Amino acid sequence: MSRQLLIAVAIASVGIWSYSSYAVTDGVPNWDVSKSCRGAAEAGSVQDSAANLKRCIESEHQTRDKLSKDWSSFPAADRAKCVKTQTFSHTYSELATCLEMNRDVRNPPNPADPMPQRKK
Repeated sequence: MSRQLLIAVAIASVGIWSYSSYAVTDGVPNWDVSKSCRGAAEAGSVQDSAANLKRCIESEHQTRDKLSKDWSSFPAADRAKCVKTQTFSHTYSELATCLEMNRDVRNPPNPADPMPQRKK
């Protein structure tokens, strides 16, 4: 391998390690969700794309706020794994879903328990 390629691989490795360490130790990552929300808004009604974009960004920020409150309740390994799975277009909704699914697989609900009521 050339020296330049080795340096590039080393820098990329440090970047990946730093990113996963950040996710585990420092809290919920700060992502720009506008790209993913723009795509979602454009997939909906053309007439309401601006309103859809605004709602999506607000929803993602609310999800991030909730994740910030609950972050330490998720195992560090799950946090790192779920952050790493966000490779294309980062969303807090997908991050929350990943963390919740990992939690639920580890602690399945008791079938005898009543179903939780959804908030309106």
